[in-house]
Amino acid sequence: MIKDEAASQQKTVVLTPPLALEGGLSAEHRRPNLLQQLLSLFGNVRPGSDLTLFQLPPLFNLPKSQLQCYGETVYCTGEDYLSKCAGGKNSLERFTAVVAWIISTTRPVIFGQAPLNPILGETHHVSRGSLNVLLEQVSHHPPVSALHATDEKENIELIWCQSPVPRFRGTSVEAVIKGKRQMRLLNFNENYEMDSPNLLIKLLPTTGADWLGNTKIKCKDSGLEADICYHKSHSFLGFGGRSRSVRGTIFYSKTSKTIYEIDGQWDRVVKLKDVHSGEVTVLYDAKKAISKLTTPALEGPQNLWPTESAKIWSEVTHAILHKDWGKASEAKKRIEEKERKLQRERTAKGELWVPKHFSVTRTKDNEWDCWPLAHSVPPAPIIVPL
Repeated sequence: MIKDEAASQQKTVVLTPPLALEGGLSAEHRRPNLLQQLLSLFGNVRPGSDLTLFQLPPLFNLPKSQLQCYGETVYCTGEDYLSKCAGGKNSLERFTAVVAWIISTTRPVIFGQAPLNPILGETHHVSRGSLNVLLEQVSHHPPVSALHATDEKENIELIWCQSPVPRFRGTSVEAVIKGKRQMRLLNFNENYEMDSPNLLIKLLPTTGADWLGNTKIKCKDSGLEADICYHKSHSFLGFGGRSRSVRGTIFYSKTSKTIYEIDGQWDRVVKLKDVHSGEVTVLYDAKKAISKLTTPALEGPQNLWPTESAKIWSEVTHAILHKDWGKASEAKKRIEEKERKLQRERTAKGELWVPKHFSVTRTKDNEWDCWPLAHSVPPAPIIVPL
């Protein structure tokens, strides 16, 4: 009986390749001629409009949830840049390793394709070696995702709280990623805080999707900071230029004295220059980090939670992969209508929904702050083969 249930669980879970530099979902899921359909979709949307509640038909959806996309940036890697963060001999080595790891979480985006919007209470739980990762959707409107990851071997803890705010700009869509990310290197009592670049999807005069904007990484315990700018080099009327570029500096917080300069492209190579000696070294190599990534696999179906992303969206994902848009729309509609019904019932009873794995508060600046309820994340039924 247990074996039958496990087999049934495996059939109802669809795990897709991660977004990678080469191969993976980016290679398998590109669709031609989406621009005209996108322009038609936004035909009645006014520039400046908040797109948080905007409903995309499955034709424009990736076959996975936003929670899975967030999680993949942590557990789907080639070369393990995360473990290097705890391996530095001194605070400066560890800080530069953290900068390299943060760059490794930047992943390619497929133009015209957006992840499925997670439902309230949806979770995603995956393990890769000694790293266990858990995400939960702690708010639906606005969408807020929380992440907790622990690596007991390396004594690393990650805590993220992110909320994308997309707006239509007429010729583009810009998604501002609000919230903060934290990394704790417990062996050294070092806490790193960082934010995320924004996503810009260009519709005219040329199409494309890229991460842009200024980000900051700060460790008060070591007195080190980094300012990193994601940008596109100069172009003419939107044509040409070097995309996916990053530049920045690592410096001492108190004196603002620069130690290293950062320059390169996050999808190729990013280099580190010692401003005192002039020595240049490779900080990050995208081909080693995010190329040809391994697809997660379901190893313990009997331990799969009913709130798991890959389970909730399995029917939608399967239909999208097979380009059965009618079936995908019906399955997606059923999920959304069920959620609306549950919300109406909670409202009628005066019940307040509470996350299962995180405590959630609002800051003085009306930002979201999430904190895990458990000390560590347990091993997951979904694993990334090493």
